[in-house]
Amino acid sequence: MVVARSSDEDITPIAGGIPISLLPQHPSPAVSVDSSRAPSFRGTTACNSPRTWSFEDKIGEQTIDEKSDIARPTLLQLPDNSVTSFETVHVDSAYDIVKLHKYDDVDLMPQWKKTLFRFAPITTFGAVGSYIVYFAFRIYCTKDSQDTYHKTYWLAWFFIVAEALVALPALFHQAWLILSARGRKRPQLRLLGDLAPTVDVFITCCKEDVYVILDTARAACGVDYPQDRFRVVVLDDGQDAQLQESVEHLALVQFPNLYYHARVKTKPHHAKAGNLIGGTDFVTKLDGGAGEYIAALDADMIPEAAWLRAIIAHAVTDPKMALVCPPQLFYNIPEGDLLAQSLDAFVHIVEPSKDATGVAWCTGSGYCIRRAALMDIGGWPLGSLAEDVCTSSMLLGKGWKTAYVHEALQYGEVPDSFTGHLKQRTRWTLGTLQTAVKLRWFLWGADIKQMSFFARLSGIVFSMDALFKMFMLISMVTIPVVLFAGGTLVAYTTANQLRWQIRLCTISLLLTMINLVVSYLPSGYRLGRQEGAATIWMAPYHAMTVIRSFLLPSWLGGKSMSFSSSGSIKGALNERDSSTRAPLIRRLKVIMIDCGGIIHFTFVLFTMAAVILSCVRAFEQHGKWNRLQYLLTHAGWPPMLWVPMINAALIPLRYALWPPSVPDREDLLIRDPKTGIAHPKPEWKNQRWSVTSHFQEALYTVAALYTVTLFIGTFTFQFINH
Repeated sequence: MVVARSSDEDITPIAGGIPISLLPQHPSPAVSVDSSRAPSFRGTTACNSPRTWSFEDKIGEQTIDEKSDIARPTLLQLPDNSVTSFETVHVDSAYDIVKLHKYDDVDLMPQWKKTLFRFAPITTFGAVGSYIVYFAFRIYCTKDSQDTYHKTYWLAWFFIVAEALVALPALFHQAWLILSARGRKRPQLRLLGDLAPTVDVFITCCKEDVYVILDTARAACGVDYPQDRFRVVVLDDGQDAQLQESVEHLALVQFPNLYYHARVKTKPHHAKAGNLIGGTDFVTKLDGGAGEYIAALDADMIPEAAWLRAIIAHAVTDPKMALVCPPQLFYNIPEGDLLAQSLDAFVHIVEPSKDATGVAWCTGSGYCIRRAALMDIGGWPLGSLAEDVCTSSMLLGKGWKTAYVHEALQYGEVPDSFTGHLKQRTRWTLGTLQTAVKLRWFLWGADIKQMSFFARLSGIVFSMDALFKMFMLISMVTIPVVLFAGGTLVAYTTANQLRWQIRLCTISLLLTMINLVVSYLPSGYRLGRQEGAATIWMAPYHAMTVIRSFLLPSWLGGKSMSFSSSGSIKGALNERDSSTRAPLIRRLKVIMIDCGGIIHFTFVLFTMAAVILSCVRAFEQHGKWNRLQYLLTHAGWPPMLWVPMINAALIPLRYALWPPSVPDREDLLIRDPKTGIAHPKPEWKNQRWSVTSHFQEALYTVAALYTVTLFIGTFTFQFINH
């Protein structure tokens, strides 16, 4: 509830920016068809197991005695015919907020990592700066060689462009991390007691397994929050009769604040945004009207008990705070995470860096949004598959604030199939670009009129990152092509130029590796390597998605991607179930043929042939030093980009041959036998790495040692001067 204060005595409640006293008065909305069920009881949770926040309880080493200076209590009892939410509304200053710790991520990151991570902007600056110096010197040497020998080194320029296309996406992110160097200081807060804002919790679903949705509904109904101050509404876009029956039964026997709603779908459906619009309208017709806040969960996202008290606490401390979002975490990620399905790099590094500059994005699940702010931007935006990113961007564009709460407050499931993973990630890329186009690349327009510089920069940087995924495919093809063609790949005029190109390349590589270790401390160094490999092998899929959706006309095969919820995408292979997975021949057919993995395998063969041919040409040169120099300046040029590219391109084949095994979903959960509420087992909340996951790092280590050896050779080996 936003409050306008003209004096100490005059407190006027505001709804959507208009004083309630000035709004037209209407009769109370009609009571829901479910009004016959048992009433809610104030001050208890839906499962009758409230959690008491005692001031003697301790969180870590700190006693909960740091009360905020928010004044209390001012209670506004509005007339029965008011259109406000849940009939009784409190001003924000009435709520009791406690600070548990000065950092919200105290449970996610030990202090030694925090201390070392403070150097990330410095290591990032070193890595970026050294690469720019090296790259600029490469360009200078190529240009100088052309001027000296009066010829154009087309292959050298192609090679430079290929390196640039590989490096640009990483440079975007690294530049952003440097700009957010001041860090974030968001405290860990909790809302205490029974005095709480009203919240409509939406569980959006569309053809996911019924038992998965019910687990989310039970956990949402059982969170530690006054039962009469929140509702849980299952928004079923799949119109599943079994789900409706199950939800209504659950509401009747256990959770009286649980509702089911399926909108009448008419084209265009507007995917998840349309489902949210239907739910937002539906709750206005329930007894008491709509809540002050809307919270949303994906169908498979199981919230922790403290979820609402944590995010609402941040929302009510600032009347301009429109949206608060926690990270999306997962409990069914396979050991080794070959496909890089974990979002840890995004939720533990990227989003906190955005929050540090006040431009946090909505990550799609677990968030709460102030209804007045949502109405201020015209409701849920249409025209983008990434309605979460679009919503948060438009809120920032209207001058509202957003926050990222870096706490483990929800756990869900990653797609359990290769096909599901492809559809999810390409949908995210397309949705990000659709949002950028809708908001005119965050440059101008009424929707972003009040957007800050950092918010615009964030939108541009991450939209360009999505776009450059398409150009990664070009760089993949360029490297084997230039090796096949032969000719001069690394141009230089003097031996000294060649020496310094190698030295600068080595310095850049080592500083990049150091930066990778420091910058990925929140999520883990190995995950950083997996993310890099995923960027490469996913490039053809991202490129085809962008080309078909934005560039190709329909008569040439262009088409818009339709929305499919991640949980509804069923894999035909059951590849992660060791007892029922499809046989090898079928897995190879689906992944390599149907999903296009044959493209990656062809690239591997083409690149290996190009490397072998380049080596053969090297040994055809006259004289030992000429052979070594040819080898060095072609296939052996550090850091041998073709090595990580081959390694990444083999991932679809490796996945088809040796798919990971994940236990049955129920084996990953701890279920309360009385309430039926399930939460992930602690050991499945964290990433696990297998012995085979070290193979990729071994390749990078060999490449690094090779580069360092060449660096030493620039001071000792005579062939450089020959």
